[in-house]
Amino acid sequence: MESILIITNLPDRESAMALAQRLIEHRLAACVNVMASCTSVYHWRGENETVSEVPVLIKTLAQHYAQLEQLIKSMHPYELPEIIAVPITNGLPAYLKWIADETLVSDKK
Repeated sequence: MESILIITNLPDRESAMALAQRLIEHRLAACVNVMASCTSVYHWRGENETVSEVPVLIKTLAQHYAQLEQLIKSMHPYELPEIIAVPITNGLPAYLKWIADETLVSDKK
């Protein structure tokens, strides 16, 4: 089973925490890190933007990506949210097993 790390950013801590809680409740992620606020600088629709955002790191399995992407998009206030999946090619075997164990449950909500 392939573990992945999904990266997204939300505009505030409240929306980041709401997403984290929902992902854990639905067993779509084993762990979600809601990071400290950061400054993002990017080009959008012909303008340079500088905004404060809250990075979110989500540990899950690749097989959950489509469902997780759908949930993030449904809760995300941005027109085009950042949703990036990075394969976890190496890691502590017991930790990777824990990710699988926590997200492969028969009673997903």
